[in-house]
Amino acid sequence: MTTIMQDFSSLNLPPQLMAALAKMGFTTPTPIQAKSIPEALAGRDVLGSAQTGTGKTGAFGIPLVNRLLTNPRGSALILCPTRELAVQVQQQLDAMVGAAPIKSALLIGGDSMPKQLTALRMRPRIIVGTPGRINDHLERGSLMLHDANFLVLDETDRMLDMGFGPQIDRIFKFLPAVRQTLMFSATLPDNIIKISQKYLNNPVRVAAGEVSKPIAKITQENISVTDDSKYDQLVEQLNTREGSVIVFVKTKWGAEKLAKRLRGAKHSADAIHGDLRQNQRDKVIKNFREMKHRILVATDIAARGLDIPHIEHVINYDLPQVAEDYIHRIGRTGRNEAEGAAVNLIAPADKEKWMAIAKLLDPEAYKKAQADFRTSGHSGKPGSGRPANNNNKRRRFRSGPRKSA
Repeated sequence: MTTIMQDFSSLNLPPQLMAALAKMGFTTPTPIQAKSIPEALAGRDVLGSAQTGTGKTGAFGIPLVNRLLTNPRGSALILCPTRELAVQVQQQLDAMVGAAPIKSALLIGGDSMPKQLTALRMRPRIIVGTPGRINDHLERGSLMLHDANFLVLDETDRMLDMGFGPQIDRIFKFLPAVRQTLMFSATLPDNIIKISQKYLNNPVRVAAGEVSKPIAKITQENISVTDDSKYDQLVEQLNTREGSVIVFVKTKWGAEKLAKRLRGAKHSADAIHGDLRQNQRDKVIKNFREMKHRILVATDIAARGLDIPHIEHVINYDLPQVAEDYIHRIGRTGRNEAEGAAVNLIAPADKEKWMAIAKLLDPEAYKKAQADFRTSGHSGKPGSGRPANNNNKRRRFRSGPRKSA
């Protein structure tokens, strides 16, 4: 039976870790932390699933740092699907380490190789990276994992979706046979279960919330548009909402084009996508985090791993190609118990995409979506571009309790 902790003080953590957690604002553990941390501290392998934005980094970071602080030997390897997530994981782990003499190295593609080689020569005990760059260092002999007895696979489903399976397999060949492995994933499809059976040793399985549903405090709204009215509706939403906004689009070119158009309309906007160099991506995220830009136009590269608490709204200008990515997109808001809002601009050609999303969310939403398309005039063939009879018909639904008036 899974042990569930009530507070961090009950864990008998090292004083320096407790002080770092207090400084970071860790007070009450989130559900995934409460379920997984005691098991990980007991040395068990963990297969964890939870909604995005529910504290998974703390769920593996606290036992990881505890392990390094209480054992002078050994190191930890954390694999992440994207550069942005790896950067944020390293920052949070460094904050947990505090003043302790434990160094970390960030190994991600697009970053300076000489800088990474210098970091590795400092004998870091925490290695955070993406599978591709980790393999680059293993092949050139600049990274040794013989003592990496604590392994974390973060957002494992995303890594497999991105085709990192073979690279992860190669990395495991360099790891010691005796190790503790923690695998976290937003969803647990068959391929995740299969890889967990391959690489985890009798893991305890922990879950928090329904991973196929958005966080409860996110209000979702559908707005039916035509191709011609979509941009105007976006501008209307930006003008009537307050706070930081992420606007998701389908392509890298589309992200740049939309951000430029918004800037031309006097909106403070920037774009992030896979064609930017790592230093450019870091700068865009830094500026958005520091609120130098109110609007971030992004491709799905930012759908996971972007943990910026002040994001109040997510607007899906283009619906995602994969239904599961919808959960991760809107999970950029409503983080850490905050309330958030998600708006979906749905054109006639988006019918099948939204139906897949609605079916994933729950059957009731699926029925509402079917009724919405029938009454809004979205009954033409997908992709026909036939305009809706009611161009900007709205439907709101909420996965949690409504605000009081």
